[in-house]
Amino acid sequence: QGKFTLLRDTRTDGSFLVHHFLSFYLRAGCKVCFVALLQSFSHYSIVAQKLGVSLAAAKERGQLVFLEGLKSCLDLLFGKEEQPGQPSPLQFLSTSDLRALFDFVRVSLSATDGDSWKGPVLLVDDLSVLLSLGAAPVAVLDFIHYCRVCVCCQLKGNVVVLVHSNEGSEDEENELVVNSLCHHSDLILWAEGLATGFCKDVHGQIKIIKRLSLRQAAEPDLVQIYQYKIQDRNVSFFARGLSAAVL
Repeated sequence: QGKFTLLRDTRTDGSFLVHHFLSFYLRAGCKVCFVALLQSFSHYSIVAQKLGVSLAAAKERGQLVFLEGLKSCLDLLFGKEEQPGQPSPLQFLSTSDLRALFDFVRVSLSATDGDSWKGPVLLVDDLSVLLSLGAAPVAVLDFIHYCRVCVCCQLKGNVVVLVHSNEGSEDEENELVVNSLCHHSDLILWAEGLATGFCKDVHGQIKIIKRLSLRQAAEPDLVQIYQYKIQDRNVSFFARGLSAAVL
């Protein structure tokens, strides 16, 4: 509890990590606020069904609060409100800050009478979309900072965020956000595409960085590297050089 986990991908798609954490926390009985900016609800629902979790059922029982960013953007741009009289969480499209989005997260995860969930979780897929929609890097970092204070410190929950990064990219704003988040993360799961190109037996490698230096300044970070292959219902991990193609 109280951890901030950063999911980072470079030259590959790290969305399989988002699906893992979503199904993991729902099965664990946690209250989840899912800010989905990249895909539709039906997309996440289909993948979750393969993993043995029903997102529709989780929404009905109040365990999952789902913000469908794509639909919310269209509703806001064309003058429609999801619920009449309530401001859209994506008001930053017409204002300069992400306060409405933070308020949505805070209200969604605040405990109410009768709640029996084990702990609150904020899941964001993916943070880079906020920059593409016009949010300033400082506003995005402020949003994450307030979410960490609210969810991790006050509510003793967890925050999991996915960001895209490209080494040598000309998108300086995105790299600024990524590097800043890396310095504040308790755990970094960095999915990278293979430098040698496509391989049917190895889809990429994942670097697991446990930020021990964040707790104790003299401690070096613990880094583990594995390769992985994405299958229909799961992901297999193995040490580098031990794939089926080699053995």
